[in-house]
Amino acid sequence: MSITKNFLKTRASCKVRFHLSAEEASGAQGAFLVGDFNDWNTVSHPMKKLKDGGFSLEIELPLGLDCQFRYLTDGGRWINDSAADAYVPCAFAGVENAMVKV
Repeated sequence: MSITKNFLKTRASCKVRFHLSAEEASGAQGAFLVGDFNDWNTVSHPMKKLKDGGFSLEIELPLGLDCQFRYLTDGGRWINDSAADAYVPCAFAGVENAMVKV
């Protein structure tokens, strides 16, 4: 897994590319990026399936934002990104959410 940040010079924002590896996706046919930036909507940010079986998606986020997120596979499995900037406790189900800081 990885997160790549591209800070834009012309706008106060950052393009963030999220990558879920094929190994972590474990044969999933689909995956979604879900987080507080989309009100935890489980279908609004589908990730592109890559030839190697992984998934990728790039979104633009405003600077100064700390976003909690997780990946959701079509099998209903929630996955944290091992390359996240931080992890924060989540009251739901006693788990942690990954965080990206831009």
